[in-house]
Amino acid sequence: MTMADGDAADSESPGGPAGPGGSPAVAGSSPAIRASDRDRDAVVQRVQEAFAEGRLDDTEFDERMRAALTARTQAELDVLAADLPAATAGVGSAAAIAGRGPGRFAIALKSSVRRAGRWRVPERYTTVVYKGGGWLDLRAAELSGPVTTFVAVAYKSRVTILVPPGVRVEMTGFGVTQGLADEEDPGYRLPVDAPVIHVRGIAYKGAVEITTRPPERSALRR
Repeated sequence: MTMADGDAADSESPGGPAGPGGSPAVAGSSPAIRASDRDRDAVVQRVQEAFAEGRLDDTEFDERMRAALTARTQAELDVLAADLPAATAGVGSAAAIAGRGPGRFAIALKSSVRRAGRWRVPERYTTVVYKGGGWLDLRAAELSGPVTTFVAVAYKSRVTILVPPGVRVEMTGFGVTQGLADEEDPGYRLPVDAPVIHVRGIAYKGAVEITTRPPERSALRR
């Protein structure tokens, strides 16, 4: 075999042609497919449904929601939903929720207001708590519109509004605090059409708090 033949044989080695940057390309490999906003939204909805059904606990829900919002590729999203049931149309449940009609007011006198799980939130919701407690969990709730307004009045009480990651929160009033456990930068960018939750609160010797994570202790029991 001549030197030229040897050079030709080397150029056709099993490593194959060089890929980008001069590194050998792996046979059968393909670039990771980038995830779109619609792909991320679809996984976020599946995670919310799984949480509402009791398949995920508080920590798992929070971790998967944030991971879905920051996912760059379809493969990362597939991992988050790999052990969850396929998404369903949910026509029956949606019709049942729509048929009940959401309540717009909740008043508690020396007692508590509690909303959690699957519940339909009207575009404007008012709660007044007098010497009691309020817990409004929106993580598995269905919002009626792109903007939801909460009016919360707490007299010697604490009203906590628990929102999922991925929503834009606006606050006005007195005694309203944002107890988010995140840093200033949550690690993801909210889409332009992200749901908006506007809280107008008034607290006297109490507080109206908005947070994305429940307290460390088990404040809620399913």
